[in-house]
Amino acid sequence: MAQTLLFGVIASSALVIGAFVGVRFELPKRVLAILLSFAAGALITALAFELFEDAYERGGIWNAAIGLFVGALVFTVLSALLDRAAQPGGRSKPADEVEGSAKLDTDAAASDEAPTKASTRGAAGLALLAAVTLDGVPENVALGVSLGEGTGGLALLAAIFVSNLPESLVGAASMRSSGRSTLSVLALWTACAVLLVIAVLIGAGPLANTDPATISLPLAFAAGAVIASLADTLMPEAYEHGGPAVAMSTAAGFVLSFVLSLA
Repeated sequence: MAQTLLFGVIASSALVIGAFVGVRFELPKRVLAILLSFAAGALITALAFELFEDAYERGGIWNAAIGLFVGALVFTVLSALLDRAAQPGGRSKPADEVEGSAKLDTDAAASDEAPTKASTRGAAGLALLAAVTLDGVPENVALGVSLGEGTGGLALLAAIFVSNLPESLVGAASMRSSGRSTLSVLALWTACAVLLVIAVLIGAGPLANTDPATISLPLAFAAGAVIASLADTLMPEAYEHGGPAVAMSTAAGFVLSFVLSLA
């Protein structure tokens, strides 16, 4: 249990670290794009070798596929609602007018961008916090299950950490630009981190010894949420602000996470 708690704290600490950096510093958008694409590469390894593969081995292809599609659908629907909430007046822009994700408002965290409306950025920060919680809970439950059964989880731990860091950084910066105090921003992201630590403990405790077919569903759901977040937010945002160069950082994130999965 001590090891599980340690892993949970390490994975979730990225939220607090990223939030602290986001409220104190402004980073170039290209640096943010590199961080996001590196996180995307790590998540690709995690969803393929830690989440979906485990779901398939535990519950078969039908459970794994159904859980994957449900996770992707839930994330996509809620993501669309969060995008709507992050737009001024609560209205989504037409697809040909959208520039990046409203949830992942990198303008607020970048040192090379002029300010935009604070109300929009504040909504984007809160929406991103909700999105991190949405895909973070099943991911951390899956991490707990892996740790509870002694099957490793290093690759998933690394993927969760490196994806949480840029997301919380950008989200905290969005909140900061809307006028929230540093203390309130850090408190919100710390509360999210605590929730995700609890999810790890639940995965390692009550769920660790349940029927494998039952466990396969949250694992596959997490994989679906991850793959939807890659397609919906992380990779488009990284490419928009980093260009073709993000391909190399994505590959680097994949290789690092894959090497850790072999440990």
